[in-house]
Amino acid sequence: MEDLDKILAHPLDTASILRTRKKLTRLLNEQAAGFPVKRIAILGGSTTDEFQNLLELFLLHAGFRATFYTSAFGLYFEEAAFENPALAAFKPELIYLHTTVKNLNRQAGIDAESQRWEQIWSGLKAYACPIVQNNFDFPGERPLGNLDGILPEGQTHFVRAMNQRFAEHAQGLPELVIQDIHYLSSRIGLDRWIDRKLWYAYKYAVSYEGMVHLGFHLAGIIRGIFGQSKKGLVLDLDNTCWGGVIGEDGLDGIHLGEDDALGEAHRDLQAYAKALSERGIALAVASKNDEANAREGFTHPDTVLTQEDFAAFLANWDPKHENILAISQQLNLSPDAFVFLDDNAMERDLVSTQLPMVDVPDAGDDIATYIDHLDRNGYFEVSSLSEEDTQRGAYYQANQARSELAEAFTDLDTYLASLDMVAEIDHWQDVYLDRITQLTNKTNQFNLTTQRFNREEIAAIAIDTDALTLYGRLKDTFGDNGLVSVVAGRIVRDELHVFLWLMSCRVLKRGMEFAMRDALIEQAQARGLKKIIGEYRESAKNQRVENLYADLGFHHLDKGDDGATWVYDLEGEHATLNQNIKVVPYGI
Repeated sequence: MEDLDKILAHPLDTASILRTRKKLTRLLNEQAAGFPVKRIAILGGSTTDEFQNLLELFLLHAGFRATFYTSAFGLYFEEAAFENPALAAFKPELIYLHTTVKNLNRQAGIDAESQRWEQIWSGLKAYACPIVQNNFDFPGERPLGNLDGILPEGQTHFVRAMNQRFAEHAQGLPELVIQDIHYLSSRIGLDRWIDRKLWYAYKYAVSYEGMVHLGFHLAGIIRGIFGQSKKGLVLDLDNTCWGGVIGEDGLDGIHLGEDDALGEAHRDLQAYAKALSERGIALAVASKNDEANAREGFTHPDTVLTQEDFAAFLANWDPKHENILAISQQLNLSPDAFVFLDDNAMERDLVSTQLPMVDVPDAGDDIATYIDHLDRNGYFEVSSLSEEDTQRGAYYQANQARSELAEAFTDLDTYLASLDMVAEIDHWQDVYLDRITQLTNKTNQFNLTTQRFNREEIAAIAIDTDALTLYGRLKDTFGDNGLVSVVAGRIVRDELHVFLWLMSCRVLKRGMEFAMRDALIEQAQARGLKKIIGEYRESAKNQRVENLYADLGFHHLDKGDDGATWVYDLEGEHATLNQNIKVVPYGI
């Protein structure tokens, strides 16, 4: 059978997927040992059976197994807005409201209809999990013709107004994620999105073809919610970032800009990559080129990207999969955090074969389609954007400057002291809860338990009197690294049981873990505790912190099949491990 990654990626062959769905699901289930299992509730305003099957398929391809709770037909409001023992017993980790324009009550008016949906979301808050809610697709008909979208009485006018209300509500509800089926249906085309015969016969509000796209799109959103979206884009240069081969054609001979169709397409790809960078995706270059030639391309008068936009830049004659591994190490990101874009089929195949964890779109050699391959595959889908995200490019640039400075020192402590580091370490503050939630769900390598918590769970931990929480922000002479570390533990009698300890990999080897450890000991002693119990639970990516507790002065207590338990005795003298970071509380 053709490679699953190609079948289940853009451009989707919906007919083939529908025909072979059971076989594809079976093949993926055979590879799913060790996949995390997610409990997903589907509350449907229409029939959801076939859609659920397709969502299961795409979630398996994304690395998740799912168990489903499905509402009775059409009872999405009743099951969401009122007490629901069956849903509570299911303990959903995500709730999806599969509603469409068929569930919109235009006669009620904008305000009353908005309040109805607010009641739904209010009822679902009790389950303390993310809520994915469709906005509304256009109906297939316009009784008022062209005026339907202009006059308040029009159906399409009403849909636009409700979608705007949904967008506004989502900005104030951290747990609410809007799935934009208004855009999705427009992109596919309403004539293909709607199948009236399916509605009349089976109450399917979306065509089979539309269901394939909807399941694919929702799986990308769910992957982002659970912290599995991609974090970096590695770009080839010749015939990717510009047309032509700069080493042969020279700067004046490459195609870039509006002078010709080819150059404009390459410029637009650069603009798309630039937009990704501005929202926090790390850009990198892996090019078979002389470095001087490669860098010269970004001095072209029509270039959108500049050398400063790249967190890593490798132009040499080494195999590209080796360069991607080097980029991974340089940026402290796991290889599976990257997407690789290249016009050369041989290079794509080599990277796919040698680094199967890297996503490599089968982009072909038509530059006009490259943006679609990046955009429609949902690699970089996230459920929210924080200030940390928009500043990430600056963080990577500052890290590059730190690395250059480090080369001038032969002693690590002397180098660290030269950074003039200041850490803000304190109890979790309301202003940081969104970032704490994001870091908890995105951090994989420096994460001792890899437990995931949604925004409401994080907020509950923050105010729990039996919990001890700490966050850490780190600044130095090159700038602010943002909030980079999180610790949380539960107080049980005279012991603190740490269930969450993680740190962003962009501040590795700077001693922040020692500053957090010293602060944790200080806070635990202030609460009159006698021991700290720490757990390490092995995951596919966190082996680098297997011995962290030993490095922090803990003693081995117990070893299990998937990790170990460590203990620190709080009675007696305690050596300070932090030597190079000045620690201040919140607000200083």
